[in-house]
Amino acid sequence: MVKVRTGAVAVVAVMAFALAGCGNGDDAKPKPQAPSAGQTSAGKPQKSPSAAGQSSAPVEVIATSAGPEGIVLTLNSAVRDQGGFLTISGQIKNGGTSAFVQTAAWRGDEKSASAASVAGATLTDKAGKKRYYVLRDTESRCLCTSGITRIAAGETVPFFAQFPVPPATTTEVDFNLPTFATATVKLSG
Repeated sequence: MVKVRTGAVAVVAVMAFALAGCGNGDDAKPKPQAPSAGQTSAGKPQKSPSAAGQSSAPVEVIATSAGPEGIVLTLNSAVRDQGGFLTISGQIKNGGTSAFVQTAAWRGDEKSASAASVAGATLTDKAGKKRYYVLRDTESRCLCTSGITRIAAGETVPFFAQFPVPPATTTEVDFNLPTFATATVKLSG
């Protein structure tokens, strides 16, 4: 008798364990999926790092510059960062009626795998008579936006480029991205 009870208890324990692993019977209900890249857990689009923490107020425009084929460069900030560099950020909009394929001039002498970049951008400190080029990381990749190969008609793409910081006495620089007119910007930070 004892053997039967022990065996029955063991069978019940195994079945309970097996049934617990089967779930709670909600297999017919759709299960929430993990958010994909670019989405929050609520399934809403995630804000880009540059947009995080910003209000819905219009973005400040500190300069604009016209380029070829209806392309317009808009600069939104030129900020001295505590790390000893200056970050220029903005947007490039294709106001034309056809897709714009990036020109090699935007890349400068960029030869890395991320060659479709804005590494050809420069800053000129006219008062200090010095030109600044886009910074590079330890693997010689530009500290700038890369991967801009094509901009569809009506599309706007964000960009940034980091440069060595000019002296504190420099309050304004000329920003140039080849094929665009030079834009004079006031520095902040």
